[in-house]
Amino acid sequence: MTDRPDIAQCADAATFRQWYYLKSELVDFARANGLKTTGGKFDIADRIAYFLDHGVPPTEVKKARKVTSKFDWHSAPLTRETVITDSYKNTQNMRRFMQAEIPGYKFSLPFMDWMKTNVGRTLADAVDVAKQIEAEKKAGKKQPDQPHNQYNAYTRAYFAHVPDGTQKELRRLWALRRTKPGPYVFSPDDLKLLNEK
Repeated sequence: MTDRPDIAQCADAATFRQWYYLKSELVDFARANGLKTTGGKFDIADRIAYFLDHGVPPTEVKKARKVTSKFDWHSAPLTRETVITDSYKNTQNMRRFMQAEIPGYKFSLPFMDWMKTNVGRTLADAVDVAKQIEAEKKAGKKQPDQPHNQYNAYTRAYFAHVPDGTQKELRRLWALRRTKPGPYVFSPDDLKLLNEK
């Protein structure tokens, strides 16, 4: 059995990327080595990988998204004719509008992604898309897992394979799986880890 190395023990990015690290571990290493600690887990991991290969922090160009719209998604009245702007935010105001249109509505990642990529469309279009996403979900269509949700994807795959499994067993299995090199996708072979010491 190979023990997971501390990040500082990884000689290069390839070795580092074989292992699962908590975001807190990534932040600690980044901070100790003068790397930026902002952004998501994968952003920080990318900086660390660059640092391990090159010995210096990556030069980052600030990718500021230029927002041109002044529309206030927090307080402006919303109607089906409201045009989606580049300043779109998932606000309580938007939640109230969607729940008035679709009782019991809850935001979903596919819907939020759609809103951010459909500037110029109307909220009537958004309501139609939200209904379609909800219908697909009820019909059993699975949404693709987001790459940053490794634990969630692992959990779904575990319970699909072991329907009578327990959360306790899952957490133990996930903790054991993280001590091995990746990828961090559930495999029935992972169940053998429960028999190891």
